[in-house]
Amino acid sequence: MKKSSMNMTEGSIIKSMIGFAVPVLIGNIFQQMYNIVDTAIIGNVLGDDALASIGAAAPVYALMINLTEGMTNGFAVVIARFFGAGDKPAMRRAVSLTYILSAMIAAVLTLISVITINPILHLLKTPKDIIGGTSRYMTIILMFLAVTIAYNMLAGMMRAIGNSRVPLYFLLVSTFANIGLDILFVKGLSLGVAGAAYATVISQGISVVLCFVYCIKKCPELIFGTKELVFDKVLLFELINTGLAMGLMEAIVYVGSVIMQGAVNAFGTATIAAHTAARKIDDVFTLPIGTIAMATSTFASQNYGAGKIDRVKKGMRYGMLISFAWSAFALIIVLLFHRLMIQGLTGTVDTEVINTASKYMCWNVPFLSVLGILLVLRNGLQGVGRKIVPICGSIVELVLKIAAAAVLAPTLGYLGICICEPLIWILSSVLVVWDYRIFIRQSKFKYKNESISGK
Repeated sequence: MKKSSMNMTEGSIIKSMIGFAVPVLIGNIFQQMYNIVDTAIIGNVLGDDALASIGAAAPVYALMINLTEGMTNGFAVVIARFFGAGDKPAMRRAVSLTYILSAMIAAVLTLISVITINPILHLLKTPKDIIGGTSRYMTIILMFLAVTIAYNMLAGMMRAIGNSRVPLYFLLVSTFANIGLDILFVKGLSLGVAGAAYATVISQGISVVLCFVYCIKKCPELIFGTKELVFDKVLLFELINTGLAMGLMEAIVYVGSVIMQGAVNAFGTATIAAHTAARKIDDVFTLPIGTIAMATSTFASQNYGAGKIDRVKKGMRYGMLISFAWSAFALIIVLLFHRLMIQGLTGTVDTEVINTASKYMCWNVPFLSVLGILLVLRNGLQGVGRKIVPICGSIVELVLKIAAAAVLAPTLGYLGICICEPLIWILSSVLVVWDYRIFIRQSKFKYKNESISGK
């Protein structure tokens, strides 16, 4: 266990958080890199229409991925609490139930998503000239959704015990495999956008096999065990409750993104291509913030399980400070080089595509510091079991995205799409800051009473 896990309840807080976050960040960067490679190969080899084919359904794909990742991360939060508390038997029971619940999620979501993808694409007003390619790409991805869920489950459980390095190593292997398969399938075998989908699925499958083999050899406590598979009503409820809370939080956000994509699709192929490129670059700059938020969640979960509330609060504050520093750096880079990044990614010379993508980036990146507050506190609060306010914040985001698609986009054009997310981040962050302050007051009151009673 010594090398395969990290106890974050002792020692330097910032060292623990950064030590955990850096491997996750590197892994996420490589994951984004192969997403960008998909975009770059398709944009440069197949052109703007093929790029738009993938971009038109990107929020649908993100919805499914973030829903399942949110749920498996919710299961991992429960596992992390038991790990922090040193309760190995309960942790192993939670692991076994996580396998069962993840398999059920995979079966249900795969069936539903494959059946509904084409009606959804029509509902999103996907242009007729690209809907065929979009449908082919999404159908392949969704048919193998279980592979993605399996990786998220295994990586989430390893991170729950503080091991963020090994998922990174296997993700690196998967990334380079994806790049090679992209070049082979899309350029070499001329399989079009379907080739990019096959490359993604196969490379993810490689990472799943590697994770599972590692767990068998080094982390047997993370392998499904029939002895630990008992009907524990309380534990099952906690896993489902936490998993659904985190999954729904992510899903609600991306339902809004799907609706927003419908508004973007109505502007035509050039705008879809521009929006796709801008979102890919924007994802790179939001990645470190999301990573430190994930580290905050694991840190908070372990320390909350160990009863170390002061470390939980300090961890959230450090998380926000780190995100502020990154936000300032990202703003400088984007203001100086956004046009070069867009052209390098897409290979386009279309000034409409470049200008439209630039508009989106220059509106969103200045507000990354606000996003940092939102994500760090939201994940930290989830880590200590506070679920209601983070979900309410996601509902606010959904409502505002619906309003942007219905009012801002028709009135202001693409500018309405650009200003939507900064407004959402500001309003949602107000909610989580309010809940964080309540958590601080409640924890002070609790420890004051425990001190008086002699506990």
